[in-house]
Amino acid sequence: MPAHRGAVARESIVRVSTDQPKRIRFRPHGAIAIAALVALIGAVPLASAGWQYLPVLLVPVVIVAWALRAGTDAGPEGLRVRALIGQRRIPWSEVSELGADRRGRVLARLTSGQVVPLTSVRDRDLPRLVEVSNPPSPG
Repeated sequence: MPAHRGAVARESIVRVSTDQPKRIRFRPHGAIAIAALVALIGAVPLASAGWQYLPVLLVPVVIVAWALRAGTDAGPEGLRVRALIGQRRIPWSEVSELGADRRGRVLARLTSGQVVPLTSVRDRDLPRLVEVSNPPSPG
């Protein structure tokens, strides 16, 4: 017996929960890591020419590590800014202003007056970042 089309449509409905807080991740473009891997492969012949050239391999390795680790995460609780080494958590209560510089990088001015650049966040990302910083009030 063939299945009723209405039953199939009702079974495929997906319910989206609004209970989960919205989070946004900003990361460097993946092409940076790929370009650094290509540079690493290209540096191998130079490094094999002598031990004094081995440090040349470190530059692309560090760039790959940075591209995979660095970035900014934004959620209802605040910001997490990650660099190659270390990270910094900033609650929204400490952020007094979000803005962009002339080069299009987004900066967070803290209530202490300190300015923190947000890794991998561009000026075109500001509306999404502001939306996460001001979640709609319940009710």
